[in-house]
Amino acid sequence: MPQPNQQSSLLSQRAAVILLLGVLAAAAAAVLTVLAGGALASGLLAGGGAFVAGVLFFNAIIA
Repeated sequence: MPQPNQQSSLLSQRAAVILLLGVLAAAAAAVLTVLAGGALASGLLAGGGAFVAGVLFFNAIIA
């Protein structure tokens, strides 16, 4: 009888959700910054900060 594939995943489901929410927060911050009249570079910097803050926040609240 063949054995099932025991290959582990690269990323846990919790980590994938946390990173996805961080990316969504970053995209929202970048778009809103640019739409408010900021330069593209300012939007990218705001998005980077929002990504870090979002990952730290969601890591703390998702058990």
